[in-house]
Amino acid sequence: MSLDGAYDPGNIFAKILRGEAPCARVFEDEHAFAFMDVFPQSRGHILVIPKHSDARNLLEEDPARLAPLILAVQRVARAVRAALSPDGLVVTQFNGAPAGQTVYHLHFHIIPRWEGTPLGRHAAGGMANPDELAELARLIASKIS
Repeated sequence: MSLDGAYDPGNIFAKILRGEAPCARVFEDEHAFAFMDVFPQSRGHILVIPKHSDARNLLEEDPARLAPLILAVQRVARAVRAALSPDGLVVTQFNGAPAGQTVYHLHFHIIPRWEGTPLGRHAAGGMANPDELAELARLIASKIS
């Protein structure tokens, strides 16, 4: 898909927001929703999405919605650091298929990194164990302040 197009309310993130698809929830406030990526590139990989938006990517989002969204990304990233003690964190966001975007609902990835541990390919690894994701979500959520 290109950078242009219509928002699809049937995308998986929209379904998660409506409670029509399961997820391992980490954090939620009035602006943002964070949950574990079911195809993680690293242990503790989290997605943060806006709750009230039909933006497919960063370029389409209303700037007024970006400020509280990025604050939520920072808050969750700090909790990942506190819970998992990674050596580093990747915070990334893709715009369009050529850039690696696979779900067309604006979202940010928070990916913990450890020295010497290779990063999995985006959306190419196997599906994670739901019980392990739920446990990681609880651990990380307990560190959100």
